[in-house]
Amino acid sequence: MPGRPVPSRRAVLRSAALTPVAGLGLAACSPGDDGAAPARPTAPVDLGADGALAQGETSLHRDQNVVVSRDADGVLKAFSTVCTHAGCPIGELEGTRLVCPCHGSEFDARTGEVLRAPATAPLIGLPVEVKQGRIIAGPGSGV
Repeated sequence: MPGRPVPSRRAVLRSAALTPVAGLGLAACSPGDDGAAPARPTAPVDLGADGALAQGETSLHRDQNVVVSRDADGVLKAFSTVCTHAGCPIGELEGTRLVCPCHGSEFDARTGEVLRAPATAPLIGLPVEVKQGRIIAGPGSGV
């Protein structure tokens, strides 16, 4: 058509190449309604036998997005393992550090506190108790 500028081949190729990359980046960085992990369990979850977690130990439960620890005094603490930065489920426990695979945030699995940014908010704490010899965490656990 006369009077309408025609984009250069370079501009068309650059636009086509950048569009899918930008879309994928946004999808990977932000939690959505398409199967993203919930920030915390919506029902009580069984984390195993009480005797399986010794004092000073920490245990990651990837399928439930929960980490539980027992301090030197025997007190249990549990936290959601959904990163507070971008909602990614954390599936790696290194000693007592939880490492987010999306952007590298790190959390103390015993306290939920942020050890390394970009996350700035601690992990969400969960009620946890021992019921009939089992460690139970999440809503309705009775704590």
